[in-house]
Amino acid sequence: MSAVAVDGPLVGRFIPESGSARLVAYAGFAILGSLILWASAKISVPFWPVPMTLQTGAVALLAGAYGWRLGLATVLLYLIQGAAGIPVFEGTPAKGIGLAYMVGTTGGYLVGFAVAAAIIGWFAERGGDRNPVTLFAVMVLGSAVVFALGLLWLGTVVGWDKPILEWGLYPFVLGDLVKLALAACLVSAGARLVRR
Repeated sequence: MSAVAVDGPLVGRFIPESGSARLVAYAGFAILGSLILWASAKISVPFWPVPMTLQTGAVALLAGAYGWRLGLATVLLYLIQGAAGIPVFEGTPAKGIGLAYMVGTTGGYLVGFAVAAAIIGWFAERGGDRNPVTLFAVMVLGSAVVFALGLLWLGTVVGWDKPILEWGLYPFVLGDLVKLALAACLVSAGARLVRR
């Protein structure tokens, strides 16, 4: 059993080139990734100015390690699980479940996860996972997309006369930068280790 070329994503080294074993490996990584996303949504870390979940860091980490196709598929699987009523999101089931939760105030952020996974994964697949500084910059770009879509949806749901940036951006920026820096370092270290 041989693995894919070294130029692909980090987990590509562990996926067979063809056959049913390849599909099983992809499915296994996607399920594992969706479980990581679920756990990251439920873990709350004390931080300033607000406690933080680990979701954006987990999305960036998975996308960097999985590449854009598997990273995007993993986030979509996670969103499908949530839409089906499985309480995988932050605040579920207390704040609602399923599609009702997803069209609430956090819906734009959830869509942003998928877009960010595609952006970060695309860059990582092309060797961008080798340098933690440039990978961090791309992860920040992905996070900016998450915030942009999240804020657009939040403003649409609650009204643009509300303090949208104070509710949906400012309290989370510092925590996101910490999570993304950690994710970039982990992916880059893993990529260097595997390439040896």
